Amino acid sequence: MSDSRIVVGIAAVYLVACLVIGMLPGRRASDSAEGYVAGDRTLGPLVMFFITGATIFSAFAFLGMPGKAYSQGAWAFMVLAYGAFGFIPFYFLGPRAARLGREYGFVTQGQMVAHRFHSLPIPGVMALISAGAFVPYLAIQIKGAGYVLNSMTQGAVSEQVGGAIVYGVVLVYVLKSGVLGVGWTNTFQGIFMMVLAWAMGLYLPYALYGGVGEMFRRIAEERPELLRAPGLGPDGAQGSWGEYTSAVIVTSIGFSAWPHLFMKAFTARSEATIRRTVVLYPIFSIFLVPILLIGFSGVLFEPAPAQADQVLPHMLMSIELSPWIVGLFCAGALAASMSSGDAIVHACSSILVRDGWITALGRKLDTHAERRLIRYLIVVLLGASYGLAFHYEGSLFDLLLYAYGPVVQFMPAVVAALYIRRATGPGVLAGLVVGVSVNILFAVCPDLRPFALHAGLYGFVANVAALALVSAVTRREIDGEERYLAVAAGDDVREPSS
Repeated sequence: MSDSRIVVGIAAVYLVACLVIGMLPGRRASDSAEGYVAGDRTLGPLVMFFITGATIFSAFAFLGMPGKAYSQGAWAFMVLAYGAFGFIPFYFLGPRAARLGREYGFVTQGQMVAHRFHSLPIPGVMALISAGAFVPYLAIQIKGAGYVLNSMTQGAVSEQVGGAIVYGVVLVYVLKSGVLGVGWTNTFQGIFMMVLAWAMGLYLPYALYGGVGEMFRRIAEERPELLRAPGLGPDGAQGSWGEYTSAVIVTSIGFSAWPHLFMKAFTARSEATIRRTVVLYPIFSIFLVPILLIGFSGVLFEPAPAQADQVLPHMLMSIELSPWIVGLFCAGALAASMSSGDAIVHACSSILVRDGWITALGRKLDTHAERRLIRYLIVVLLGASYGLAFHYEGSLFDLLLYAYGPVVQFMPAVVAALYIRRATGPGVLAGLVVGVSVNILFAVCPDLRPFALHAGLYGFVANVAALALVSAVTRREIDGEERYLAVAAGDDVREPSS
């Protein structure tokens, strides 16, 4: 068997394994929309840990992050910053959301916020914002999968065909099993990613330079600008300090607000499961360290890749390695793509149906019709994301930063719903609309920004200001509010006995 056939064969075996693992859990879930969307609220600590970790660290981690380290050096360290701090708010928000989910049957953020403020437009707006963030995020995963299959077949399979093959597998098991299929494939893929990340991150610097220390010594001699913090270089080639810092702030605040991550609070078996997941989560961030080493190992590698995001598969296919090792490494990159893509498309379709169609528009669906509509939307969203993936020509890193702009606008609404008594529905709605509008304006027209800061930060500040101002001049809906907040806080809300 030729080397290329071995590599492709390993990838094929991996895809089949994901298909089997993803389809089997669907037999255990109830035949209901809640079973499909929330897994009957039965996810335990192991699956919760991997469904949150593997969901966030995606094709961006295995491809975009090494590409950023390769092209802009120290800029990539921002991922360690928001990976360390971004999940902390979930320790406080997650258990409150879980209590409300069990009490009221919520499965999405929008339902939770709408119930507190008795507002139907809020979940509709949140659903549209979610789609605006999820489609580019899903496009990252599809484009990354296409990169990998194109590289491992040495161009025999185009990026477009490669993305279609991998996400055809994802489509099948997500349609079949819903969140349980996502959870168990994420567990398998997460373990696979963590092992291979360390293997690649330590092997490549050793093979190319003789070790990590020698690699950085040579970079310091030949490309010292890559080891300077953004804004400190003499020519500003690595970007401004303001852009870097604001990107860290936006991603750190927005991290826990991602709808597909936040929704996992409604699937957890207990509040202790959520808190334990947050405490253990930094273990997943540790695996980002070898991913960064992979990117830096490509800085002086010749020949250079056609695109920075392709540096990992390019190096693997260019150096002398056993095809068995190359196949496993490429399968690890596919795991990174699939472990986020499946959760994203499942969550986005569920949100559009629950928050947009049912809650905001008031359309009634029985449980089977709801499940069927979610499945139709999964196909539509994958198609839209596929189209964006292969028309977008920028980097995966920049596409991710764009997606965080809309997502960070959810955090004021969520905090207001769970904690702030003086907040009102019109205030939350105004905050969402103003925040997203400002973000879009500065993302599309960056020259209009007063300072070189992330567009999402401008939107976030405008969001909070609008929420506070409009809430101050509008009337609160207090019907059921005290009980709602008491449930969120974990207070005893049992009805007194007669």
